[in-house]
Amino acid sequence: MMRTTRVLAVTAAALAIAPVATSAWAGEKEVRRQDSFGGSCVKCELSGRNLKGARIVGANFSGATMVGIILRDAKLHASVFAGADLSRADLTDSSMTGANFSGANLARAKARSSSANGVMFGSANLAHVDMTDSEATGAMFQKAIMTGAILRAMSIRGGMFGGADLTDAVLTDVRATGAVFDRANLRGASFRSADLKGASFSKADARGASFSDADLTGAVMSHGQFAKASFRSADLRGANLSHAEFDGADFRDADLSHTVISGTDLGGARGLTQDQVDEACGDARTKLPAGLTARTCHGVRFIYKTDTKPVTRFVPSIPQPPAPPPPPASTR
Repeated sequence: MMRTTRVLAVTAAALAIAPVATSAWAGEKEVRRQDSFGGSCVKCELSGRNLKGARIVGANFSGATMVGIILRDAKLHASVFAGADLSRADLTDSSMTGANFSGANLARAKARSSSANGVMFGSANLAHVDMTDSEATGAMFQKAIMTGAILRAMSIRGGMFGGADLTDAVLTDVRATGAVFDRANLRGASFRSADLKGASFSKADARGASFSDADLTGAVMSHGQFAKASFRSADLRGANLSHAEFDGADFRDADLSHTVISGTDLGGARGLTQDQVDEACGDARTKLPAGLTARTCHGVRFIYKTDTKPVTRFVPSIPQPPAPPPPPASTR
């Protein structure tokens, strides 16, 4: 009894959440708190604790063990959880703006309807995490493990997913304009009805992924692998598909107006019609199913910006200068 009380008292003191440490008792799970606290609790053992509604500002929980911790409706602003174990944690309705979860374990955590704008999740384990209806504008997920993650109806505008593993992840109805999925593993992922305007999938592996009914206007998919992916009824206007591979991909009813298919391998694609191809811009290197021919766009230049996020723009060609006027007639 005395030893358990002393352990809880130390934990409370480190977090500045229990003014009177002796009020803790053996077996207590809910940790009393002040309205706001910070401090350092590196490598603390807080598994199963109830910090519902807590306000944690600028705290350091690096390497802490927080398995199954309850942080519902908590404020975790500018706090560090790098390398911490938050597997099966409950972060529903929490606000994590500016927090750092780099390398943390959030496998099977619940973070529905949470706010994670600008949060760092680089190299974190987010396998089977549920972030449905959450807001994560500008969040960084580079090289994160997100297999089977549920990101349904999430806002991830400008999110960075470069090199992340999103195998079989659910991203239906996400709002991901300008997001970057370069070199990400998207095998079997679902982007059905997603808003992906201006998003980048350069060199991504999206074999078997679904982009049905998605808005991919101006998206960059160059050099990517999209075998057996579905683009049924997708909006690909102005998208850049150059040098990508689409063996067995389904393009039924997709809009390919001004879509760049230069050097694209569509030889094994399904659902393509000549009318669709006529709206796209190809070249002699474009591979199409038997009976279809690509056209080259005249009077149009394509500008690709590749230093940060590739962007495709369509601009009119520079007109030829007018011919000089004829010399005046002789008066003699």
